[in-house]
Amino acid sequence: MADPWLHIVGIGEDGMDGLLPATRAVVEAAEVIVGGDRHHKLSDAVCAERVAWPSPFDALIGLLDGMRGRRVVVLATGDPLWFSVGARIGRAIDPGEIVYHPQIGAFQLAAARMGWSMADLETLTVHGRPVEQMIAFIQPDVRLLVLTTGAETPGQIAKFLSERGFGGSKMTVLAAMGGADEARFDGIAESWDHVVPAFNTLAVECVAAPDAALLPRVPGLADELFSHDGTMTKQEVRAATLAKLMPMRGALLWDIGTGCGSVAVEWMRGARYARAIGIEPRADRRAMAAANALALGVPKLQLIEGQVPEALTGLESPDAVFIGGGLSRETFEATWHALRPLGRMVCNAVTLESEALLLELHKEHGGQLVKLSITRAEAIGPRTGWRPLMPVTQWSLVKR
Repeated sequence: MADPWLHIVGIGEDGMDGLLPATRAVVEAAEVIVGGDRHHKLSDAVCAERVAWPSPFDALIGLLDGMRGRRVVVLATGDPLWFSVGARIGRAIDPGEIVYHPQIGAFQLAAARMGWSMADLETLTVHGRPVEQMIAFIQPDVRLLVLTTGAETPGQIAKFLSERGFGGSKMTVLAAMGGADEARFDGIAESWDHVVPAFNTLAVECVAAPDAALLPRVPGLADELFSHDGTMTKQEVRAATLAKLMPMRGALLWDIGTGCGSVAVEWMRGARYARAIGIEPRADRRAMAAANALALGVPKLQLIEGQVPEALTGLESPDAVFIGGGLSRETFEATWHALRPLGRMVCNAVTLESEALLLELHKEHGGQLVKLSITRAEAIGPRTGWRPLMPVTQWSLVKR
């Protein structure tokens, strides 16, 4: 294993004075210091070659690789491995060549300022990412700590809260924590009007009104929460489908014939950092899927135009596959071949022809075959009666 040559140092608003003596010595001995303008100002007493974050930021790894053999320090805010640059560098450079020097981060400082237990809240970042992804975390009585993108982010989040019946939620913006210019701004989502510094951390205590939208992370959201044209995996069937697909942290789903995206959206909501690629030939349905993903807090849903299996060429191998439309033997074979070991496959069929194919595939590959019949109570004139939905044949199996 190579000797460490790269030090990734967390630094706070108190600058060099806040570093441990050993960490301070590392920064003072650096030949090159890489960081943002703010980081360079916090360490401006150190004499070293200064390098700004590259543009595009993805060029950072190549930049660092070119510095091998020198004493290099990368400055980051707080804990470099918590929603920060350290994890990105560690995925590309041998961890044995890196020494991490964590500092107390924004989450710990914010929790201390609020008097909140870190074990009892959700931490997330929208810094440089779509702000809409925080929507999936809006639930009654939940406490959130959010790393923001800029001065406008708290106002955007206040709008999301108010639109969903959480306008009474308490919001606190904390800026420059630990520094001489530390500031705090308190308010309520529905009346939020503070002008805050660009670099801030937001604390939210979610308070639900009686008519608030309840959007749990477990699958089975109400059908009316999705924009759709009537062709969709209905609520009860969708819940059963997601249970078999088993969303997991960071896992990738291929949603074949994604339609309005209901399964892909719930997959991404079901586990932290779960990803999904929806393949859908119709532009109107891709537009609905994109709108649903944005409204329900998973804006990173990837949508691809095309027919299967041709559209699958070059895609990252999935951890799960759902075939809700476009079922054929050719599609099954292509997706089954691409599926990773321990990957989950679920196919739903409503036509007799598709059901016949599932029977054949079940005989050949095993798995579980079930018939899902859902009947809902609906108004029939002034009275109420049972109205059946089309029965769904569902075949599921795990790749061993």
